[in-house]
Amino acid sequence: MKLDSSISAVITGGASGLGAATATKLASYGVKVALFDLNAEKGEALAKELGGVFCNVNVTDDASVDAGFEKSRAAIGQERILINCAGTGNAIKTASRDKNTGEVSHFPLDKFNMIIQINLVGTFRCIAKSAAGMMTLDPIDGERGAIVNTASVAAEDGQIGQAAYSASKGGVVGMTLPIARDLSREFIRVNTILPGIFNTPLLAAAPEPVKQALGAQVPHPARLGNPEEYASLATEMCRNAYFNGEDVRLDGAIRMAPR
Repeated sequence: MKLDSSISAVITGGASGLGAATATKLASYGVKVALFDLNAEKGEALAKELGGVFCNVNVTDDASVDAGFEKSRAAIGQERILINCAGTGNAIKTASRDKNTGEVSHFPLDKFNMIIQINLVGTFRCIAKSAAGMMTLDPIDGERGAIVNTASVAAEDGQIGQAAYSASKGGVVGMTLPIARDLSREFIRVNTILPGIFNTPLLAAAPEPVKQALGAQVPHPARLGNPEEYASLATEMCRNAYFNGEDVRLDGAIRMAPR
């Protein structure tokens, strides 16, 4: 897909981190961008900077996602690119024992479900609605659209306490190929990136020594990933017409230890 001002893109979680970096990268090619996020302050500011549009969207809510696509398409046209970066995580053991009291508890199911709803169902919701819109377009050079999802290395080597997070991201990996196959006859490609430890807002509050220690776990380069490196791969997945149905780790060769 040729990236220029004739192309529109929607980036979920686009106000910060991986999403913001990808929106900025796409905009540098002239692509018109819409940022779906709950952080209106950051989203509005970045959209203004990029000449795009901000849409206050909760990916767990059908009406909110529908309204976001309606607003973005009215402003910049039907998107040919969807980048799914909206997501979150938690860390709770499946079952645990209090060290002081010996009391036993289990992972609260509402908190497990919340992660699944945001990371997995929210991603699929945006894919399905975006793909339906892309199908109304005429193909350009044999393509109607490209979709890039964000999983995590936790999909393959989740750590202690990451049952919900790993399940949600493993689900994103697991649905990539079947969705790519579903949409192949409509000339829409689907790929997924599995980031390792990246320097994003999720780590912003961590002390610098903690960040350095995390980066030191990466074989090479021994540092945290930069959002711009994610954006580079996401952009290539959009540009390269033979890139389809793939799940690609972007992690400096790290394999996560149990804790």
